[in-house]
Amino acid sequence: MNLEAYYPIMFIVLVAAAVTLLVEAAYYFVSGSIDRKMGRNRRVRAMDKGASTEQVLIQLKRERGIDPNMKWQVVGSLKSLIIQSGLRLTTTKFMVITFGLVLAVFVLCAYVIKVNQLISVGVSLILGLSIPYMVLRIVKARRIAKFEEQLPDALDVIVRSLRSGHPVPVALSLVGRELADPIGMEFGIAVDEMTYGLNVEEALSNLQQRSGSREVSLLLTAISLQASTGGNLSEILSNLSKLIRDRFQLRRKVRSLSAEGRISAYGMTILPVALGFYINSVNPRYYGDVWDEPIFLPVMIGVGLWSLLGVAIMFKMINFRY
Repeated sequence: MNLEAYYPIMFIVLVAAAVTLLVEAAYYFVSGSIDRKMGRNRRVRAMDKGASTEQVLIQLKRERGIDPNMKWQVVGSLKSLIIQSGLRLTTTKFMVITFGLVLAVFVLCAYVIKVNQLISVGVSLILGLSIPYMVLRIVKARRIAKFEEQLPDALDVIVRSLRSGHPVPVALSLVGRELADPIGMEFGIAVDEMTYGLNVEEALSNLQQRSGSREVSLLLTAISLQASTGGNLSEILSNLSKLIRDRFQLRRKVRSLSAEGRISAYGMTILPVALGFYINSVNPRYYGDVWDEPIFLPVMIGVGLWSLLGVAIMFKMINFRY
């Protein structure tokens, strides 16, 4: 079977898929920017279209693959990662995307670049399995950072509502109605869960699991203690809001002080790879003449592992826990 005859068709299909994804990304970027400027979240927009609270709750959970009867204690790490990323993605869709990427990388390496079949299989498995997972990790980290950045404002809304005489569920519903995503949607889902049978502690516990933010545990602890022992909840949450803002200030200060180390780590990570590709493109014989030497591959693997160890140490030195 001559696969070279199918290269034009494969190229057209890949280009069409890339253009489709680019147009969809541009659409979501523009529509998302408009919604952010209007300060609305997806839950409020869905309800504005006439959907009932129950329909919106079911839709938002189904889009992220959340089973209404899900027990968070038995949720796998991959499913939890997908949920906390906030993407409209289920585990099945993620596996299909991963398989498609593995296949695409294999075809690119084996039949377009014409790399050895065994190497193509290894490269396709490494890239195809790692890239979607890393993208999920990055999206999750950015969503948690955005959520925690909005949390002090959400606490201020709750404090003002409590001081006006509203009960806790009503105060939480104000956050779900007034703030943008991701915190507006997450609090809105928590309020809807309380409407359909969960108590405040259970709804906030689910919120913490969905968002992946450790800061929500402080809110959950404050409300639980106030419900059991009493006290001025508005004052507790006001102090909590100030504490979270102080932590953000410290975090930004640490990042500014460690900026030089981060840039050095990025440079030491990218520079060797970029330099190797550049030398190979300018003078292919530089590596090609010694590629078949028995000692070449072990030495290159050792150099690569040693470089990765140095990069890992550098990133460990510039990332602090506080």
